[in-house]
Amino acid sequence: QVQLRESGPGLVKPSQTLSLICTVSGGSVATNSQYWSWIRQPPGKGLEWIGAAHYTGGTVYNPSLKSRTSISRDTSKNQITLQLTSVTPEDTAVYYCARSKTIAAQSITRGTVDRGEYDSWGQGTQVTVSS
Repeated sequence: QVQLRESGPGLVKPSQTLSLICTVSGGSVATNSQYWSWIRQPPGKGLEWIGAAHYTGGTVYNPSLKSRTSISRDTSKNQITLQLTSVTPEDTAVYYCARSKTIAAQSITRGTVDRGEYDSWGQGTQVTVSS
């Protein structure tokens, strides 16, 4: 059974770059036609899809975050990384990585999340943006 685990700093200063790692065990980030997504949930709000890496190495992003986001995969370490630049307090959220076979059009166009699309989730990691 695949397991996902997010890691990274819990506190980031405004204007800096947020960097998170999703370590995958029990499965490979380079096989089986999977998408590996980053999703976040700000306090008091719903889930927001950030973007995803495809098992082939391709990427797709939420258009509202695309200019600040980079997602990549490291097949040697079986990890998916997220970098979000120029963060503000509005980027404060619990960040999750999750696996799916498809990415819904609503995610790509509006950044919304269909929980049923994902078959595996990490436990999430809290990131706070504050000086």
